[in-house]
Amino acid sequence: MAKGPPGRHPRESEAVLTELMMPHHANIMGNVFGGHILALVDRVAAVAAIRHAHRECVTVSVDKVDFREPIHVGELVTALARVNFAGKTSMEVGVKVLAEDVISGEKRHTNSLLHHLRRARQERPADGGRSDRARDSG
Repeated sequence: MAKGPPGRHPRESEAVLTELMMPHHANIMGNVFGGHILALVDRVAAVAAIRHAHRECVTVSVDKVDFREPIHVGELVTALARVNFAGKTSMEVGVKVLAEDVISGEKRHTNSLLHHLRRARQERPADGGRSDRARDSG
């Protein structure tokens, strides 16, 4: 039986992205937009997945998202990503989000979520990527 390439330890694909929250990231109450945090999470999960797969990966889905606490303007947000599971064509990446008051050094765990990604195809079908079922019904 032929063996595939050796497995990778999750530590090898860890990714960290840090960003200082500025006024343009927030609503009038000074709370950072959830969409901005989700974009940060998507980027850091993609880096972890690409490091693991050694090729392009795209987001397929995100599990339920609960924002445990608001993140405020002036806080430093850190998103930590690690591959939890990898199959032949897809993987699950866990992301933890921390907010830090840079003056006091106090850190808060604001949310965690599971991000599901798949390896991107290298070539695209001539019909734009629709499945046979979509072609037959349209």
